[in-house]
Amino acid sequence: MHLPVYQTIAVDLATRITHNEFLVGTKISGRTLLASQYAVSPETIRKAVAMLKNANIVQVSQGKEIVVVSVERAFLFLSQQKRIDSVYSLRQELEFLLKEKEEIDTRFRKVTTEIAYYSDRLKNIQPYNPIEITINEKSSFVGQSLKSLAFREATGALVIAVRRNTEIFIAPDPDMPLWAADKLVIIGAPDKMKNITKFFAKYNTVLGGENAHNGSLDIVAIK
Repeated sequence: MHLPVYQTIAVDLATRITHNEFLVGTKISGRTLLASQYAVSPETIRKAVAMLKNANIVQVSQGKEIVVVSVERAFLFLSQQKRIDSVYSLRQELEFLLKEKEEIDTRFRKVTTEIAYYSDRLKNIQPYNPIEITINEKSSFVGQSLKSLAFREATGALVIAVRRNTEIFIAPDPDMPLWAADKLVIIGAPDKMKNITKFFAKYNTVLGGENAHNGSLDIVAIK
């Protein structure tokens, strides 16, 4: 969101006054000349000068002469305008964030609808009922990818989705690093389920001598 042109000109004139380009008691160029300098209409200059007049920075005579009356008021005016600029910037950022949130919410609804659709389809396809496995936070699985772990080759099963907080990755990239608490949605034939259990049990174990930690394997069947 941008400030009106006349307000920008008023700020510029006030700045020039604080820089002693226009001294108290001296005249600023007439509206026509200012309009030419700023490449705007005389009406735009009139609005800018009116702002300065209302702020008691200048006086405008009947002959439309613009006379500087206060440098202190010019400083105060600029300080107020900075606060206004900050409000405009914050409002612009808020509008951007709201738009971004709306886009994320739309995508989230789309993805969750798709995963629900595929889960409903898959649970009726015997013997490939999907299961969900949560990665233990202490697992050496964390930070690795399905490709580096050779998951498909080792288990014969397929990860069809990864649920991460509020995000769902359908047909995840094999090179995508896995995070702690990621939930993997997996399909596989019954004879492959033992392979899956052994595979995750292996990577949910962290070696460390006396401080070894055996991470639990959280497996939930999707119904």
